[in-house]
Amino acid sequence: MAETPTLSVTMLGAGQEVGRSCCVLQYRGKTIVCDAGVHPAYSGMASLPFIDELDWSTVDALLITHFHLDHAAALTYITEKTNFRDGKGKVYMTHPTKALHKFMMQDYVRMGSSTSDALFSPLDMTMSLASIIPISAHQLITVCPGISFTPYHAGHVLGACMFLIDIYGLKILYTGDYSREEDRHLVKAEIPPIRPDVLIVESTFGVHTLEAREEKELRFTNLVHSIIRRNGHVLLPTFALGRAQELLLILDEYWRKHPDLHNIPIYYASGLARKCMAVYQTYIHTMNNNIRSRFAKRDNPFVFKHISNVPQTRGWEKKIAEGPPCVVLASPGFMQVGPSRELFELWAPDSRNGVIITGYSIEGTPARDIMTEPEDFVTLKGATIPRKLSVDDISFSAHVDYSQNAEFIETVKAQHVVLVHGEQAAMSRLRAAMTSRYKERDEDVKIHTPRNLETLRLSFRGERVAKAIGTLADAHPKTGDILSGLLVAKDYSYTLLDPRDLRDFAGLTTCTVTQRQKIILGVGWNLVKWHLEGMYGSIDEGLDKDGVPTMRVMGVVDVKYTAEHELTLEWESSSSNDMIADSTLALITGIDKSPASVKLTTNSHSHSHAHAHGEQSHPHADPDGKSSERIRIARLAMFLEAHFGEIEFHMPDADDDDHELGEDEHGASLLVRLDEAEAQISLVNLTVSSANDVLKKRVEAVLDMALTTISSLSEAFVSGTSDVADDAALSKDHVDAGAESMEETEDSEAILEVIA
Repeated sequence: MAETPTLSVTMLGAGQEVGRSCCVLQYRGKTIVCDAGVHPAYSGMASLPFIDELDWSTVDALLITHFHLDHAAALTYITEKTNFRDGKGKVYMTHPTKALHKFMMQDYVRMGSSTSDALFSPLDMTMSLASIIPISAHQLITVCPGISFTPYHAGHVLGACMFLIDIYGLKILYTGDYSREEDRHLVKAEIPPIRPDVLIVESTFGVHTLEAREEKELRFTNLVHSIIRRNGHVLLPTFALGRAQELLLILDEYWRKHPDLHNIPIYYASGLARKCMAVYQTYIHTMNNNIRSRFAKRDNPFVFKHISNVPQTRGWEKKIAEGPPCVVLASPGFMQVGPSRELFELWAPDSRNGVIITGYSIEGTPARDIMTEPEDFVTLKGATIPRKLSVDDISFSAHVDYSQNAEFIETVKAQHVVLVHGEQAAMSRLRAAMTSRYKERDEDVKIHTPRNLETLRLSFRGERVAKAIGTLADAHPKTGDILSGLLVAKDYSYTLLDPRDLRDFAGLTTCTVTQRQKIILGVGWNLVKWHLEGMYGSIDEGLDKDGVPTMRVMGVVDVKYTAEHELTLEWESSSSNDMIADSTLALITGIDKSPASVKLTTNSHSHSHAHAHGEQSHPHADPDGKSSERIRIARLAMFLEAHFGEIEFHMPDADDDDHELGEDEHGASLLVRLDEAEAQISLVNLTVSSANDVLKKRVEAVLDMALTTISSLSEAFVSGTSDVADDAALSKDHVDAGAESMEETEDSEAILEVIA
């Protein structure tokens, strides 16, 4: 019985929680880790995934979906503080992700170095960056034998991707964070063209449905404008990268359309974002058509007209807080520390001010606590202050909501769905809703919600059996018989059937494509046949249904003499037939350049006679099959032609079809011309006659070499043939005997062909 392979899925983070995403996939001795983030609500070692539960030296590849800290910030700790480097594991992320990850980690290290909870040093971070392999969307990456993956656009943030992973044929789609809605600068997440066996998908919003983008933007800009009208300050806690760029595009456009707001400044309180803006402009080509078209018109969308960075001077927060109304986008989005937290504490006691939470807030962070609108708030220094500013929540989080997520899950059609990156309650509601949808359609799809450190084991049949049905099932094959047909796969069932049964059993149809290729014919029909036989063996020759002379090559390709000086190749297209047709075409188009196609010219009488009778002057294409003497003469002519150029061949009497060469003592001969001199070689006694003694001696010497070569190969010539130049008396019987011997000796034929 075949072993049943099992896929193990272990969540070291993001199992029934949002944060520290880290998913371990193990199958047939291979290990893939997807994402390595920290938990924003914790600090130090507590923020890391449960990394002690894995031997990191066994990891073959670590794939990072995007640069957000909850998906990538633990990478440095894993590469520099575990035994990851003891193995052969490699780290992969897209080019934009690597570029932005560098700045994110520099900022993360700077913030952590001021506390005792620092996980690693700036040097560790630099060393980790050097080990990252950047990749492009849609690029097929082979990690090692048995493991490959392809990244696809995931939306969410610049450079974010989902991974379609292939481990020994088992296909797993890991989405990371993704968005199915195209916004002002990002493309929406793609649906991979290949159906995976397992889908590991985020469940951040559970069954919650978000409002439409246009309505959300209108509500957001109206709310900002209303706070400004009441002479208040607007605080927008955002992360430095990601949704912040979307909000900047919205605000810059709104300010451009409202001149009354031009005196109200918009500040972007993030040095990190300022440094990263160059990266955004570098990867314009990865964004949507709106951004690309504006950039092509030299209208750079990321050069903002109404937005500026705050001056990086000490105490700027108080200066802005005490100044006139303004809008400030400040990081971090969860408001644990930093500019967003400091501005909130300064503005909280004033009811004219307002804070708008624009992203998803993780449980346990100040941003989530503020959404409950508490009356009091504890500052970072431990003091309690009143909270009077308004609190609103308009989510621009680039995650899928319930309808988008459900549609994606159903479109992907994986047999197993694993929900990750969602709080327990939201994840449970999504699982119940999806189970109900599948039950209504009577579809057997398994939905899993593993907790952290809970290993989910999914079994897949190692041996897949195909059932023969229809015509193929009529006869019972014996052991060793080969059964040929079409393999049709549906879900996990396989069926083998005859193509004729395809419509009845699968509802599909087949078609036959007939290909035709016309060729200009520059040689004789018989010469074409001779070359085809030499390459493919026997050739079926006859007439087609329209009476056109046809030769069939290997039973699949028809070569038709469709018109004077024209051939047509015709065949039913298939992978094997196309290869035969290609080789046939190459052979025919090269006939006139082939060394074996020696063009022997004749006098005008014999040449015109041959064409009048439909014959080919080439001796290898003699249609009556009695060509042994002509083969001998042709090869002798080839030898001479190699030394003297074109040789003329003269026949004694072209009107006598039964005439044998050599019966007339003044019969067949070869004529050699060199400049103004001529030499004639009698094919009866192989003597040379010429008025030019120099040419005569040269031809005799070449003829001597030719006959010596032929004699040594055929083993039938007399030992004195090397003396032809002296006595020139080789008898016709000896010549005929040599020809017969050459016909009987295949090796001699082959060697002479090479010499020719």
